[in-house]
Amino acid sequence: MPPENLWTYRPGVFGDESLSVIGFDVEATDGKIGSVDEESNVAGDSYIVVDIGFWLFGRKVVLPAGTVTRIDHQEHKVYVARTKDEIKEAPEFEETKTTYDDAAYRKGLGEYYGRFPPI
Repeated sequence: MPPENLWTYRPGVFGDESLSVIGFDVEATDGKIGSVDEESNVAGDSYIVVDIGFWLFGRKVVLPAGTVTRIDHQEHKVYVARTKDEIKEAPEFEETKTTYDDAAYRKGLGEYYGRFPPI
């Protein structure tokens, strides 16, 4: 996916910006990876923070909005176009050291997720 679209939800994915996905399960292409801990729905700067603590204790990763393929509000699930391993290997978000708008961190995320083929 082009880096410029990485931080924007795909058309039709996030219909109502007033609905939150915090607490929703996150489904990778090969199963559940965690749950949404935080979110940003700012146009052109949207992402979800996924707590993958049951896989790796206390670990959180940021998934740019462009990785989200579908949101099911009835089932409380967010579907993403990445495998569990791809998500686990993403640059780690360290709450005590990193901020979501840190330029170096976002550049690393963009480079990491931008290398995968578009879906």
